Amino acid sequence: MLEELKEANEYVVSKIKEKDELILEMEQFAHENNVPIVTKEVAEYLKFMVDMNKSKNILEVGTAIGYSGILMASIAKKYDGKLTTMEIDETRFNQAKENFKKSGLTNVNMILGDACEEISKLDEKFDFIFIDASKGQYKRFFEDSYKLLEKDGIIFIDNIMFRGYLYKEYPKRFKTIVRKLNEFIEYLHETCPSFTLLPFGDGIGLIKKYK
Repeated sequence: MLEELKEANEYVVSKIKEKDELILEMEQFAHENNVPIVTKEVAEYLKFMVDMNKSKNILEVGTAIGYSGILMASIAKKYDGKLTTMEIDETRFNQAKENFKKSGLTNVNMILGDACEEISKLDEKFDFIFIDASKGQYKRFFEDSYKLLEKDGIIFIDNIMFRGYLYKEYPKRFKTIVRKLNEFIEYLHETCPSFTLLPFGDGIGLIKKYK
């Protein structure tokens, strides 16, 4: 979490009263097993964006245990929409599969595989794309999925500022990822007039396709 906003984020989170037992169970599992899922305030904003966009066809790059996928698929269901989600890790894929089953959602298409290969195999358009997977591949994920984005569609990129390491001291093992993310943000600023960078959670990038 970006330290400068930590107290504000904690206040926001304290006001969120989650009642869904499955969501609470998944949050606990993620905390105990160090599974990266979106933070609570980002989850709220993600739900707001999907609902505001009345998204009917959503692509998720990085399923993990299905936490964000369940949030998005639940909203898409209101608009007779669906979620396509892909995950490279088989263990996480199976955990997500079980969680989707528990949720009772049937509007989910799960893909096990590397998004660098799987995105290009898709032959459909999406009105909302959520990216939260391997940080070193963010530019590749964006470029491949942007081709599938409908006019007026939105791409929501989570953890784009990578724990704040893009602007503060970071472990040497993250040098390449930090460089790639910095270059990616510069690329988005140069090529996407609609790009917006928001400093909450671990950093959010938003892009809208106008044509």
